[in-house]
Amino acid sequence: MTDLRTLPFNPEFSRGAHNAIHVCLRVQKHEKVTVIADRASQEIAASIVGELESLGCPYKSFVLEDIAPRPLVDMPREVLEDLETSQVSIFSVYAQQNELKTRMQMTDVVNRQKIRHGHMVNIEPRIMLEGMRADFEKVDDLSKRVMDIVAGAKQIRATTPAGTDIVADMNPNYRWIKTSGIISPMKWGNLPGGEIFTTPGEVNGVFVIDGVVGDYLCAKYGDIGATPLTIEIAGNRLKSASSANKALEAEFWEYCHRDENSDRVGEFAIGTNIGLRDVIGNILQDEKLPGVHIAFGNPYGFHTGADWYSSTHIDVVGRNFNIWADGHQIMDSGRFLV
Repeated sequence: MTDLRTLPFNPEFSRGAHNAIHVCLRVQKHEKVTVIADRASQEIAASIVGELESLGCPYKSFVLEDIAPRPLVDMPREVLEDLETSQVSIFSVYAQQNELKTRMQMTDVVNRQKIRHGHMVNIEPRIMLEGMRADFEKVDDLSKRVMDIVAGAKQIRATTPAGTDIVADMNPNYRWIKTSGIISPMKWGNLPGGEIFTTPGEVNGVFVIDGVVGDYLCAKYGDIGATPLTIEIAGNRLKSASSANKALEAEFWEYCHRDENSDRVGEFAIGTNIGLRDVIGNILQDEKLPGVHIAFGNPYGFHTGADWYSSTHIDVVGRNFNIWADGHQIMDSGRFLV
């Protein structure tokens, strides 16, 4: 079994790891932590374990390949059982094809036990040196101010120079959720954090994805700015997808047609991490870039109140957004006006 305490890691990771443990998750010395890693991210996980060692709190760490073949069919029982006894957890793992179900098994425990959970899927060294060094107190303050505006909005419009023009009609019965990097027991969050999101009532229009697409397709295609994927949405459903990269076009279309709601917009989000400057080709950080991103599939109904479900969830990110909430402009060319 891999002992993350003994693995060497880049000392430059320590600042981001300290942010994760002390600022984002606010781990206390008496609290138990579960750390879940894999071979690809074990150096980053080792930097996080180093912070836990310094703090002196109890923890248990896992490297997935030690206990199950990848891609996972189910989240290993040992991991789920350990989560049941923890107040905090960290998931530092590279996504592999068809593993979304196993992450949902994990977050089911997180939601039920109200664990403060840092979700670091596809974490990479550049993110530890950029997004994880953000001032999350400032990001949280901005997130609150933006949410105060959009939470009461009936309609949000977003455009980009690349050709995005979408209108989202909000459902007042669905909640807006803040995942700014300051993680509470009420909602686990990605690290780095920096977004607010809800399930929309209905989205219509054109979205030009000139940033990244999510899940395992992100690692495969990276920054797609040179070959954007243009999608049409009508009645909250994906109606068409077109790109010069036909392999991306076909794989995205297939992903969004795996169950009856895989083509349905389940998430409408605004990135609020003002420490970020541009897309880097990694969805974990890029969806926090100031602007709008949406996701097809699972609406995270446990948190938003949406009453439907999908077994899939794939985010799409663009660049340089203009945003209006009920006609009031809150972003111009990727810069907040609040």
